[in-house]
Amino acid sequence: MGVQEFEGKNEREAIDNAIKALGLNKEDIDIEVVESKKGKFIFGGGKVRIRVHIEEDGFEPKSSLEAKDDFEREALNYVSRLIEKIGMEAEVHIAYREERKIGLDIETDDSGLLIGKRGKTLEALQLITNIAAGRMSNDSRRIIIDTEDYRSRRESSLVRFAQSAAEQVRRTGQPRLLEAMNPFERRLVHTALGDSKDVETVSEGDGLYKRIRIYYRSSERKR
Repeated sequence: MGVQEFEGKNEREAIDNAIKALGLNKEDIDIEVVESKKGKFIFGGGKVRIRVHIEEDGFEPKSSLEAKDDFEREALNYVSRLIEKIGMEAEVHIAYREERKIGLDIETDDSGLLIGKRGKTLEALQLITNIAAGRMSNDSRRIIIDTEDYRSRRESSLVRFAQSAAEQVRRTGQPRLLEAMNPFERRLVHTALGDSKDVETVSEGDGLYKRIRIYYRSSERKR
């Protein structure tokens, strides 16, 4: 069982921060309030700190791979130095290799900070690393960075969320606009609902982060 701590102005905000950072649903975690301070004034100022216990069914110790070439060694060194400059203590390992892709796993006590809100800090770290790798080498392999299995948990959470949102659209007949997501997350949602005969998904917006709107097929679209 993994344990992490999160804070908020109240218990609800602390729980929301935990759910967003970990990519889990509330029922997937066990919450313990370890500190609760009320503000002096009616308009806020309080602080609640919670401890989140994460069930890890079938947990097995992670194995890491040795760097087999200069590209992998440079990737490990670059991410290690970058995290050190951020001010975190961490160990970086090669978690897996696939065709044109390697996965790096970061072990740190500051995984919540490293992940950031909805994984945006982790995503930025991955983007910077891939840009640097492209400048250092002609190798076209992509680098995937993860910590505490956040990405797999986030994927599962997004699929469940998309299915729940689609069910709401079916019940009400009204479209539902989801939160802004990166391209990979949007592909997950489109794929998860792609076989549905009664709902469809459309990406809206500009830039890297776009939102998905789920429509009931028989409903009228507002152009």
